[in-house]
Amino acid sequence: MEALFVLIVASVIVAVGFLIAFIWNVKDGQYDDDYTPSVRILFDDEVIKEKKTKTPDSIKQTITNQ
Repeated sequence: MEALFVLIVASVIVAVGFLIAFIWNVKDGQYDDDYTPSVRILFDDEVIKEKKTKTPDSIKQTITNQ
């Protein structure tokens, strides 16, 4: 029975620790992101893939074509 009380106290201490860490992060601005959700719909996956596959040669060719 004593072990049950020890486990309950330990779990409450851990839960309070997580709550304090969460509040600290919220006050620090860890979860603030006002920009990304509003513009996420504007970006296509193809454009992102295209940026990743560009090589230095294709970048030079794009610059010279302009």
